Amino acid sequence: MKWVVLLKQTFDTEEKIYFTEDGIREEDVKLIINPYDEYALEEALRWKEQLGGEVIVVTCGTERTHEALRLALAMGADQAIRVSSDGIPDDSGVLADVLAAAIAPLQPDLLLAGLFAVDTGSGSVALQTAELLGLPHAGAVVKLSIGTAAELGIQPGDERPYALAVRDVEGDQETVALPLPACITAQQGLNDPRYPSLPGIMKAKRKPLIVIEPAELKPYRPLGEALIKGQPPAGNSGLLAESDSYFVPSARTYRTQLSPPPPRAAGKRLTGSPAEQAEELARELHDVLAEALDKK
Repeated sequence: MKWVVLLKQTFDTEEKIYFTEDGIREEDVKLIINPYDEYALEEALRWKEQLGGEVIVVTCGTERTHEALRLALAMGADQAIRVSSDGIPDDSGVLADVLAAAIAPLQPDLLLAGLFAVDTGSGSVALQTAELLGLPHAGAVVKLSIGTAAELGIQPGDERPYALAVRDVEGDQETVALPLPACITAQQGLNDPRYPSLPGIMKAKRKPLIVIEPAELKPYRPLGEALIKGQPPAGNSGLLAESDSYFVPSARTYRTQLSPPPPRAAGKRLTGSPAEQAEELARELHDVLAEALDKK
């Protein structure tokens, strides 16, 4: 079986964020694999150990993402693919489109990704990618079983492969059956990701890390018929690859402003007897509410 895992490189969760006029300062920051993507990778590695096959990790980014990809290879992935982000706008829809074009030729049995990225809070890229590839998908998975429909108790006598996923749904759980190939996103609690071993780190240096430029991608859906003729879709002002083989869509969303949260106001200590403190607290809350209503 072929297990494909989407990875994103993010800031360390304990890294202090600094804002500049050009955005977030990224020099000299510690970068890691997005923690939720680690759950997805660990799950793929565990199923590879049980059922065999190949684990391929895929990302879209700059050359610095090689560090995260090499770490994934050290953990046990067999191959890494980086789609160059040069010329790719910062838009989840466009990113999903590019990733789908890169993943389609791989024909994965299961596509895995983290529930969301801790840097942006976005969790839509993997599901958009699955939708573009025509894969059924389940998000926030905390338990995964794979087998035939008969083995999983879905349909007696049915030998088609299925994934049985238990999903976290706001305080409860839901179990869904997905015919393979399919896509799942991993929630915290699915597993405990492993650390790379020293032999794994040494082997990672010899494993393939492939870099793909957007112009090298091939159309993967009916839209490709128009692209081969060199004609972008009507109303789309994106860039046409030099080979006329793949069309990078224009961004559907744009960031108009990036600013840090307002500084936290200094705390105020109430003094006096309990009754006096209660009266002062009620007065403070009344003033805050009145100020908020005035702003409306």
